[in-house]
Amino acid sequence: MTRTPLSAETHCTIIPPYLLEAMVGSDRREVVDAARRTLDRDQVMRERRTVAAERGPGSPDGFLPGAGLPGAMVKRPRPHKPATPPPAVLQRAIHDAKQTTTLPGALVRAEGAPPDGDLAVTQAYDGLGATWQLLNTAYGRNSLDDRGLPLVATVHYDRAYDNAFWDGAQMVFGDGDGTYFNGFTSSIDVIGHELAHGMTQYTAGLTYVAQSGALNESVSDCFGSMVKQLTLGQSATEADWLIGAGLFTKKVKGTALRSMKAPGTAYDDPVLGKDPQPADMGGFVDLPHDASHDNGGVHTNSGIPNRAFYLAATGIGGHAWEGAGQVWYDVLTGKDIAKDVTFADFADLTVAAARTRFGATSPKAKSVHDAWVTVKVLT
Repeated sequence: MTRTPLSAETHCTIIPPYLLEAMVGSDRREVVDAARRTLDRDQVMRERRTVAAERGPGSPDGFLPGAGLPGAMVKRPRPHKPATPPPAVLQRAIHDAKQTTTLPGALVRAEGAPPDGDLAVTQAYDGLGATWQLLNTAYGRNSLDDRGLPLVATVHYDRAYDNAFWDGAQMVFGDGDGTYFNGFTSSIDVIGHELAHGMTQYTAGLTYVAQSGALNESVSDCFGSMVKQLTLGQSATEADWLIGAGLFTKKVKGTALRSMKAPGTAYDDPVLGKDPQPADMGGFVDLPHDASHDNGGVHTNSGIPNRAFYLAATGIGGHAWEGAGQVWYDVLTGKDIAKDVTFADFADLTVAAARTRFGATSPKAKSVHDAWVTVKVLT
């Protein structure tokens, strides 16, 4: 199988293309139109990100959406790395695209400004803050790049846009079609998920294809779930381990986009189909490594490492960000992870990191190892 090289900055969306393609089969014209518009817009943005990546190396030398032009790219200069790291200060900026595709749009709430009455703006502002808080309090990280990168988001992107994405520089949220999807700022773990793509971009830079791409997606689910758990003050055993709970409207037969605890059970809907995620390597889906097949099934096969993280977190107990989350973070920021890491290699790295942090014969290290055995990545 030919492997197509993709940048770590590939356009990363929360809704996989197979869900949107299923919606094209709806009997409601407005839903079909919204799904097609979203698929078309995602393809345009994906192509622009690929062109940007080919013109220059990844962040922080990549290209940013240009203000005032729909999706235009402008070169970002390499930031100077100071000898003394700057103090960790949260900086957020929320913009309103006003149903256009112009990024970033009009600034509607800067850091410290009061709510403006727009629920999507408030939810985006709070979600960005919660993600920054997890990274800073749990890992001492100064924003996504560990250099104080301001967190920028745009709400009300396009009309009935059924997605949210990290474009390599900022967050973008659609309002949903209102029939199958609610607004995409409504789920704090979705916000954490997409911002975690930015953290991965600045750390391991996992190539967004095949197993490394599925790990890229899984890492975002792990940190997105931990953002929600920290916000709610939950332990690993108290958490629901659902990604995107609340995104579906009441019309959909499903609880969330994905279940980390039980992959393949999040939804089973007449129009959207059944959740295709496998719970272990016995159900691994080997797809062509191209955009038409979700870059080798990155949103599908991510269920396997997702379940491993859930098992490790609950096996260790306590707060997920202090146990399995710390181990995963150690691997992402370590020097041994390759951009095209496989599931097995990533599993080995997490076991080694757990042994280093908690002790070679510790129950916590055993929980990490046993989790990967359960999902049939390790034997």
